[in-house]
Amino acid sequence: MGTRPWLVAVFLLPALVLLGALVVYPIGYSVYRSFFDASGNGFVGLDNYQEMFSDDATKTAIKNNIIWLILAPTVSTALGLIFAVLTERVRWATAFKLIVFMPMAISMLAAGIIFRLVYEQDPDKGVANAMWVSVHDSFSESPPFPGAHPRPTAGLDESSNGSFTTKDTVRAGDPASIPLVAAKRGDISGAQDAKAAEPESGKVTGTVWFDFTKGGGGEQGAIDKGEKAMADVKIEAVKDGKVVARTTSAADGTYTLPAKAEGAQLRLPAWNFSEPYNGVDWLGPSIVTPAIIGSYVWIWAGFAMVLIAAGLAGVPRELMEAARMDGANEWQVFRRITVPMLAPVLSVVVVTLMINVMKIFDLVYIIAPGPSQDDANVLALQLFQSSFGTDVNQGLGSAIAVLLLLLVLPVMIINIRRIRRESRR
Repeated sequence: MGTRPWLVAVFLLPALVLLGALVVYPIGYSVYRSFFDASGNGFVGLDNYQEMFSDDATKTAIKNNIIWLILAPTVSTALGLIFAVLTERVRWATAFKLIVFMPMAISMLAAGIIFRLVYEQDPDKGVANAMWVSVHDSFSESPPFPGAHPRPTAGLDESSNGSFTTKDTVRAGDPASIPLVAAKRGDISGAQDAKAAEPESGKVTGTVWFDFTKGGGGEQGAIDKGEKAMADVKIEAVKDGKVVARTTSAADGTYTLPAKAEGAQLRLPAWNFSEPYNGVDWLGPSIVTPAIIGSYVWIWAGFAMVLIAAGLAGVPRELMEAARMDGANEWQVFRRITVPMLAPVLSVVVVTLMINVMKIFDLVYIIAPGPSQDDANVLALQLFQSSFGTDVNQGLGSAIAVLLLLLVLPVMIINIRRIRRESRR
C-alpha cells in the first residue's frame, strides 16, 4: 500500500466500480432473483431449482454440456499439439499456422453461419455432404431413375419393398416391353430415343422406356416417336421366388435375358427407383452436438496450436537430442519428453477451453436448426430461452445462471491456483 493508501484507492476506484457494476451486482441479483417466481413478486424458495432439475430440456442441456466439456477441449488441444509438433521442422510452418489460426479472427456468429451452410443436407449446397456423397458414390452406384414407376395398367404389381413384378411370365422370342412413367426430366434429358427390341430365338428380350410423349398424345404401352429410353435399369427374372437371371437395360432401353429366363416373371428391384444417397443428416437430432463441436474445434484448434508452439519453443533441445542419442525413436521422444515438458502449457490450454466451453451459446443457437435445437441444447442457451424466450420465466433463468456459475467456479479456482503456483517458481 505504501505511504499513500488514498492514492491507491483513487486509482483502484474506477476498476472496482466497473467490477461491481458488471460482475458483482449481476451475480448477486441473479442469486436473489432465482428465489422468486416468473413475475418477480412471489418468493418461491428453491422451487426454481427443483423445476430446473425436473425439466427435460435442462437435463438435456446438462448432458450436452458434459459432452462439450469432454470432447471440445480434448480434441482442440490434441489437434493443437499435433499441429505444433509436426510443423516444427517444415519451412512453411508459419504459413500453415497462420491458416490454422485464421478462424480465430472470425466471430462466433460468422463461424456459425459458415458451418450452417457447410452442414446443409443438400449435397449441392453443403460442403460436408458434397464431399461425403462424392466418396460414397465412388464405391456405390446411384439409382438411375428415382421416383419412376409403371402405370397401374402396365401389368406390374408393386411389392411391399418397392419393387415391381410382372403379372405374366415371359417367353423367349416374344419381346416383353416395360413402360415407366414419373421419371425426372433431368434424368432422361440426354437419353437416346427408345428402340423396340427385336425377338431373338431362345432369349427373352424387351425394352424399358419412358412412356410419355412431350406435348401429350401418343399411345400408352407403345413406343412412340421421340419417347426416351431408360438405360441402366436392373431387371431380374424370377421363378418360384428365386432369381434365375439378371440383366441391365442398354442405352437404347433394350435388354436381353438368357433362355433360362423363359417362364419367369420380370422384376424391377426397388433400387432402380429409390432416392439417391443424400449424405449424412449432420444437423439431425442424433449427431447435431458432435457436428457443432466440430465447428468449435475448427475455430479453437489454432488457439491451442499457437500456445503449445510457444511452449514447445522453450523445451530444451538438449534433452531431445540426448534421448535420440540413447536410441529413442520420435514417438518415444514425443511421449516421454515433449509431452511431459509441455504439461504446464497443455493444462493452461485445456482449462481455458473448459471455461470457454461451459459458456458456449452462439454456435449452438445459430447452427442447430429449429427441429434439432432441443437436442443440441446447452445451459447457456437454456438460460436464454428461459429468460427471454416464448415462456419467459426469469426466476428459472436466474437459477440456471447460478448453476452455470457453480459449474464454472471449480475450473476457475483450479486455474487461479495454477497461476499462483507458476508465479512462485
